[in-house]
Amino acid sequence: MRGCARVRNQHNPLKRWVWMLIGMSMATAPALVSAQVSLSTIVDLAQRNSSAVRLAEADVSKAQAALAQTQDAYIPNFVIGSTVGYSHGFPTGQPSVGSASMQSMVFSFSQHQYVQAARAGLDAAHLNLKDAREQVALDASTAYIELDTVEHELDAARQQETFAQRLITIEQERAEAGIDPLSELLQAQLTAAQLKLRRLHLETRAGTLAKQLAALTGLPAGSITPDHASIPEIPSVTATEAPRSLLRIDSASALARSKQSQTKGDDLLWRRPQIGFGAVYNYDSDKLNSYSTYYLHFTPNNLSFGLQVTVPFFDFALRAKARQSAADALRATVEAEQAQRQSDVQIAELTGSLRELDTLAEIASLKQQIASSQLQAVLAQLELGAGAEPGAQPQLTPKAEQLARIDERQKFQDSLDAGLDLSKARLSLLRALGHMDDWLKELHAK
Repeated sequence: MRGCARVRNQHNPLKRWVWMLIGMSMATAPALVSAQVSLSTIVDLAQRNSSAVRLAEADVSKAQAALAQTQDAYIPNFVIGSTVGYSHGFPTGQPSVGSASMQSMVFSFSQHQYVQAARAGLDAAHLNLKDAREQVALDASTAYIELDTVEHELDAARQQETFAQRLITIEQERAEAGIDPLSELLQAQLTAAQLKLRRLHLETRAGTLAKQLAALTGLPAGSITPDHASIPEIPSVTATEAPRSLLRIDSASALARSKQSQTKGDDLLWRRPQIGFGAVYNYDSDKLNSYSTYYLHFTPNNLSFGLQVTVPFFDFALRAKARQSAADALRATVEAEQAQRQSDVQIAELTGSLRELDTLAEIASLKQQIASSQLQAVLAQLELGAGAEPGAQPQLTPKAEQLARIDERQKFQDSLDAGLDLSKARLSLLRALGHMDDWLKELHAK
């Protein structure tokens, strides 16, 4: 029986598949483990994975093709074909065995405006692409910094829960000894429950941010751990500095110029003549018809070329198209002006918010320092005990220590929140003032 069992183990195919599956699982497991990823890597991945960036790249390709189309109107095209067919009786068409034609534009008042419109459209597409990349960089940076902050707050919240459990234990002992009333124990339990709720809120917030970063970068959810050292100092700018090139406004202005050039071209199209060139070669044959019977001078090789001058005289369709283009140009111009006004308002709002947030961050930092100092004083007093002099403060209990520790951790979290709000406002102002390149350079230098 032992020999039979040993033979079955050696030739069992299921065992081989089991080991193969285990090996594959072990090989793919490290890819699912959370690992530290730098902020610059997150921004690069987000810009590559962003649908907004890909759409903007498609618009650039479309604008490049539109410019090439307007410029290539002066390059003659070349088309070959054949119209071989049988006819009975009087021939109704030219018996071309093979034909070749060439056609191009020679001169047009409108075409120059169309080329300018296409160039301005390409400039607008490039600016829109850069603006999309900067917006993605802002979104990824904000989410990354917030996730890093929330994880630090989570560490502090878990420490608070530990201190709250110790506080409950102390209050239970004091209540059983008759030192404190039951309400003090209930208050300690309420404090622990409130801290648990805050910790759950932070965990939910961290999970949402992790999924947001995963969606931005295309990385698996939960695989990103922020590296605090990779976050550079945010450059400090104020509204008093002259704004640099504002991509969104520049793109809108370029689009308005494109529409205006298009309008001029459409207006000239029904007012001015245009000249074109054309050439046609035909190789004819009367083998399948009686073409030579009706035409005495039949020749197989035929060539014609010349210039075609078109003078618009009475064309309501072209005039209506010009009015439509004029309306589009007016709309694009108004939208560019509106974008400028919105940018001015946004800069003013961010500047006011930044001053307030800067002060709030300073206040939160001072409160955290005060709480830390008070905690040190409580610990020192607990270690040394109360003085024997008259009027000395009574000796503190371990309950005071836990309360001081909880308060210090809470002030620490408040300071982190205030710093996060300040960082978000600074990044938004950087983008509003056109200084986002400074932040991206800091990232790559880091």
